[in-house]
Amino acid sequence: MKRLFLLILPVIVLVSCGQAETPLDTVAHAQEVLEWRAGRLERLKKPTGYLNQIGLYWLEARTYSIGSGPDNDIRLPDSAANIVGEFAVSDDGVRMTVASGVEVLSDEVPVQSVVVSDDTTDAPVQLSHRSFAWTVIKRDGRFAVRVRDFEHPFVETFGPLPYFDIDPAFRVLAELHRYDAPRIANVDTVIEGLGYHPESPGVVQFEIEDQRFELEAYTSGDELFFVFGDATNRDDTYGAGRFLYAAAPGEDGMTALDFNRSYSPPCAFNDFSTCPVASPRNRLPIRVEAGEKYDPVFHFSAEAGH
Repeated sequence: MKRLFLLILPVIVLVSCGQAETPLDTVAHAQEVLEWRAGRLERLKKPTGYLNQIGLYWLEARTYSIGSGPDNDIRLPDSAANIVGEFAVSDDGVRMTVASGVEVLSDEVPVQSVVVSDDTTDAPVQLSHRSFAWTVIKRDGRFAVRVRDFEHPFVETFGPLPYFDIDPAFRVLAELHRYDAPRIANVDTVIEGLGYHPESPGVVQFEIEDQRFELEAYTSGDELFFVFGDATNRDDTYGAGRFLYAAAPGEDGMTALDFNRSYSPPCAFNDFSTCPVASPRNRLPIRVEAGEKYDPVFHFSAEAGH
C-alpha cells in the first residue's frame, strides 16, 4: 500500500461506507499512536502482563502437587521449595493446601488452605511463593493453573517491539450493522479443542482503498473487540491474527478502526496463553501494513507446562 503518512500534511479526511469524519490531524494522530505503543510495552512488562508467564497446567478432578521437586505434577523452577503444596480439584473449583513450613501468600497474607477462585469470578485469587505466583483460569468449563515468575530475565531483555510505519490510511470509519439479536460466536483458540465464545453484536463494514470489507465484532465491556487476520500473517505478523479494540459506536452506528493500534495476542510471546485465532470470516484478503509486527525472537518457550 502506498504510504500516505506525511507529517507535512496537517489533515486528511476519512471516508468510509459513505460517511465522512472530522478531518484527521495526522501529527496528533501519530503522537497518539506513539504514546499507545509506549503504553503497550509498559503493560506487557508489568507483573500482570504476558511476559512473565512460565507455565500453564490443565486440571482434572483429582489432586496435584506443586513444587520444584522432580516428582511434582506442577514443576516450579529450582528456587522454589521442593514441595509447596497441593491442589484439590473438583467440578466446583480448586482448593490449595500449603505444605507445612512453606510460606505462600494471598494479598501479602500467609495462607495454609484457600479456595483459589478463578479468573472468571468477581474476586479471583493470586497466590505467591518467593518470586513465583499462580492463578487459576477457567476456559470453556475447564480449569488450569497459570504460573508466573516475577524475576524472569525475559522481561528485562524484552523489546522494543517491531511496528509498521504509522499510516493514517489505516484509520478508517466503520459502521456497525447489528444482528437482530446478539449472537454467541464460536471461535477456535491456539489450544486444540478449546473454544472462545464471545458475544457478538454484529459486523462492522469499512473501506480501504475503495474496497469494502467487514469484520465480526465481539463485545468487550464498553468497547468492540476484533480478532482479525490479513495477508501479512504469512510473513510480517503473527500467524493466528492480531487483536484490535474500537470505541462503542455512537447512535449513528459509526466508530473508527485504527489498525495502527492492532497488536499481537499473548500467545505470540509465550506458550502459556489461550488466545482466540482469527475466524475465517475475519480474515481480510489484503495486507494490513499497520500496527504491530511479529518477531519470533520475542517468543518465550519453556519445557514446563507443555
